[in-house]
Amino acid sequence: MTWRRMRTKTSIGVAMLLSLCGCKLGPNYQRPALDVPGQHRGTAPDLAQQPAGVPFGEMTWPIVYQDPTLQALLKEALTNNYDIRIAATRILQAEAELGVTRANQFPTVGGVGSIQNEQSPPLLRGAPWIDTLGLQMNYIVDFWGQYRRATEAARANLLGTRYAQNVVQITLISEIASDYFLLRQYDAQLEISEQTVVADKDILRLNIINFKGGEYSLTDVDQALLLVQQAQAEVISLNQLIPQTENALSILLGRNPGPINRGLNLVDQPHLPDVPPGLPSTLLERRPDVREAEEALVAANANVGVAKANFFPQFSITGSFGASSTALTSFLQGPATFWTVGGQLAQPIFEGGRITSGYRLAWAQRDQAELQYKQTVQQAFGDVSNSLYGYYQSRQFRIKIEEQTATYKESAHLANVRFTGGYTSFLEVLTIQQQYFTSELNLMQAWYTELQNYDQLYLALGGGWQP
Repeated sequence: MTWRRMRTKTSIGVAMLLSLCGCKLGPNYQRPALDVPGQHRGTAPDLAQQPAGVPFGEMTWPIVYQDPTLQALLKEALTNNYDIRIAATRILQAEAELGVTRANQFPTVGGVGSIQNEQSPPLLRGAPWIDTLGLQMNYIVDFWGQYRRATEAARANLLGTRYAQNVVQITLISEIASDYFLLRQYDAQLEISEQTVVADKDILRLNIINFKGGEYSLTDVDQALLLVQQAQAEVISLNQLIPQTENALSILLGRNPGPINRGLNLVDQPHLPDVPPGLPSTLLERRPDVREAEEALVAANANVGVAKANFFPQFSITGSFGASSTALTSFLQGPATFWTVGGQLAQPIFEGGRITSGYRLAWAQRDQAELQYKQTVQQAFGDVSNSLYGYYQSRQFRIKIEEQTATYKESAHLANVRFTGGYTSFLEVLTIQQQYFTSELNLMQAWYTELQNYDQLYLALGGGWQP
């Protein structure tokens, strides 16, 4: 190897070493200072005690949703739902973008070849064909860390895209569980309404018989008919809501609209009476939307370094190596070979304010990303607090509606006894029966509200995306 070739390779090696060891302009990322509360509002002392155990958000979704039918629906959705599949393609795009960006840190090498025919005067004519083959290399030295910062930003974008997929996943789990509970609410209300129609028709039949016998008035018959009509109207409404809810669930499952399998009854759905929410500081790691917002800040922070590097000169190295010959058999022999190496320095002098404006833009975008991150964190704390209060209070409300329904049931029985004994009019029976029927429907809605808040609390704590 000649001394010149050794010097050339040494120069290229030094340039690449400078690229790796050079500085990286722009700020290094540090998580912003956050005002993190010591505990979630809605836990102790607000609600007497802090439940112990594994934090709710760290429980896997099969532990939280124990209905086998619901679990099967969730598994199907996590495989076939289109939003999940679209999010997966976004990850592939981000991985490809990272590869493209990272490639800027390395030299580019390309092959060249040519065949040239030269026409010379007869007396000077030699070989008319000249064949050339060679390699060309171009390398921009990343001395200021511009490409490394760009790779840092692309890597953060990739992580953010993965967290975005996790956001889609936990939102999908929550939507399916909520719609499934809603469907079971409608099923329970339909069963109550159909049973009420049968019972009210029996009352109507007896009133008609007694009216014909001269014991009851026509008003008693009309009032009994009102009870039947009220229950029948509820049946009609529920027969509309049930298939619509099934259709909504089918779409989430990635299916065409169709029927949905049922599992446990609404009142039999297992759920924890006391939920351990964990410490607020863990929410910064548990909530995928918070992690996504932080990765957006990391990317914006790195882009400041990319913009700052534009103020400084760029160092580039170009080289070529090849051979020319009048015959293919003489390639790479003797004087037919050639090589060149060159360096270039390019320093921006006047850009009309473009570089300065780009730098200011990068800082503004970085500041915006930081504010959005802090806003997302604050919203996460608010979501957890609202869900804690919602779950505990909806549970207490459901218990009171249960007590109220039991009272109406007893009152309805006594009203029927009094009416049969001739101590009161059927109007009293009508009023209490209507209230009892409404209370039964409200009780099923209260059960759904409790389970919905349970589901929303799990979502607010960032549960459901872990493997």
